[in-house]
Amino acid sequence: MLIDKERQENIDMIKKSIKALCEEFPESYWREKDDNKAYPEEFIEKLTEEGWLSVLIPEEYGGSGLGTLEAGIILEEINRSGGNAGAGHAQMYTMGALLRHGNEEQKQRFLPKIATGELRLQAFGVTEPTAGSDTTNIDTVAVREGDKYIVNGQKIWISRSQQSDLMLLLARTTPKKDVKKKTDGLSIFLLDLNDQKDNVDIRPIDTMINHSTTEVFIENAEIPVENLIGEEGKGFKYILSGMNAERMLIASESIGDGKYFIDKAVQYANERVVFNRPIGQNQGVQFPLATSFMEIEAAELMRDKAAMLFDEGGKGGQEANMSKYLASEAAWNAANAAMDAYGGYGLAKEYGVERKFREARLYKVAPITNNLILSFVSQHILGLPRSF
Repeated sequence: MLIDKERQENIDMIKKSIKALCEEFPESYWREKDDNKAYPEEFIEKLTEEGWLSVLIPEEYGGSGLGTLEAGIILEEINRSGGNAGAGHAQMYTMGALLRHGNEEQKQRFLPKIATGELRLQAFGVTEPTAGSDTTNIDTVAVREGDKYIVNGQKIWISRSQQSDLMLLLARTTPKKDVKKKTDGLSIFLLDLNDQKDNVDIRPIDTMINHSTTEVFIENAEIPVENLIGEEGKGFKYILSGMNAERMLIASESIGDGKYFIDKAVQYANERVVFNRPIGQNQGVQFPLATSFMEIEAAELMRDKAAMLFDEGGKGGQEANMSKYLASEAAWNAANAAMDAYGGYGLAKEYGVERKFREARLYKVAPITNNLILSFVSQHILGLPRSF
């Protein structure tokens, strides 16, 4: 699928604008945030002010009304610059369930404020300690009592819940024993974290990267009925469409990471002289970088195809999964090629490679492990027996 001339010109403008913005936040900025496990508040505020985090929100609700492809390009360029788009990416896609499945009153109430940044919706409350990737097995329950739901449960690996005003929450509204299909009986809500702070205990998880990840304990939190998104019991179907968008955007970040590693390694390999010759003259340095470059180019083509299919009609689920797999694997290979090119200097924080090396590893296992994507392709595309 080819990008038409007008769209390509717009994409080129986006790349130029994001590059200029990111120059205000050099790698030293990100290194300081990483060292202190601090949230890049200044960077997110700048992205919000310039409207980059609201590009997927239609114009009638205060956004730009652009496509998933353009959103992906924004995240790609942030990561290619040495930044970490993961600090703000959920503000783009988490509102998708509201946009696609919410009623007009909900859209008018929330989307304009999300577009301006007055409300932050970055927290996506799905994963639980005992369920993991088996989403239909979650234990968080929401019981209706009059005009509200009472919610109890536990979520884990919920990023940026401390930086969010709202959480898109998946909870079981019908017991598993009472549903015909295990995907039934799940509902999604907008949980007001500010209003329910006494009933929601957020605990940071210390990880190898600065990703603002938390564990969330919910005890008797109240959600008004008007914050139920769509029809009760149909939430699993609603979140799936959002997950496809998420995977394309994550693929974009990995593509940006991969380009970052190639950019840095090529520059270093041309400048670093050992045995009276640049190390980039050695095939042992050249070939891994050339291989990674081609892998990244291929992943980018799959990302573009997935995004354009999604933008044209909400399709492209297969391509979204494959793009996430290909991009995250390509980025990780590029990370290792760059680390090998730098040698011992790659371990030094001042060069930036070791931080991005750690960050690139995340997307091989999140937001979905690549092994599950392999299972998906095997079963649903190749027609092989289900393996689990």
